[in-house]
Amino acid sequence: MATRNSDSISLNKFISNTGKCSRREADMWIEMGRIRINGKVAKKGNRVKSGDTVLIDNKKIKSISKEKGIYLAVHKSPGITCTTDQSDPDNIIDYVNYPKRIFPIGRLDKASSGLILMTNDGDIVNKILRSENNHEKEYIVTVHKALSMSFLQGMRSGVPMLGKRTRRCLVQSVGKQTFRIVLTEGMNRQIRRMCEYFGYRVLSLKRVRVMNIELGNLSVNHWRILTSDEKEELFSNIN
Repeated sequence: MATRNSDSISLNKFISNTGKCSRREADMWIEMGRIRINGKVAKKGNRVKSGDTVLIDNKKIKSISKEKGIYLAVHKSPGITCTTDQSDPDNIIDYVNYPKRIFPIGRLDKASSGLILMTNDGDIVNKILRSENNHEKEYIVTVHKALSMSFLQGMRSGVPMLGKRTRRCLVQSVGKQTFRIVLTEGMNRQIRRMCEYFGYRVLSLKRVRVMNIELGNLSVNHWRILTSDEKEELFSNIN
């Protein structure tokens, strides 16, 4: 059995440590064949050691010391894409315009608004997003017609979607056409698909909380640095 070089680092962590993206996105780049190590196309599971040359799209990635962690709460407006690809004119990197490299933790649909967390710490991303950890995300949703009791109960009970059934969740009416929903999973366009299943069309969808981090009164198009208390509770919940 091959032994792991204690002086090496996993390729996805090496890339995320540069602040370019999360480990999850680095794995996607590797699978797409965009990464090379010492001239060879990289594979998931590869490790990088001192002296190795790592390229992305034939451009060298420089190893840097791990920077001090940056943790931001951003109030995203509709129309912004949660991507680090700056060829997308609506990318969130240019939107936030933070002076250092950061990337979003997870995604929020382009048509949706509300809280998105951003960081330069690739180590915490998968811990927050991993579905089995049951981390809560809370949304306020407005639909095109009045809520019915059968709709609310059906949403709470779980909906067939993408070959599985969504988890039971908290759903509360907060207006004639508006409800609050708390999810512990993040399937693609989940809330919109759940509503469509019952014949409801989403007019607006706003995320107001991720775990212990709340959007609060943060204005749209603005961001703030997480407080020490917020970070302490966040880290305790993911470690």
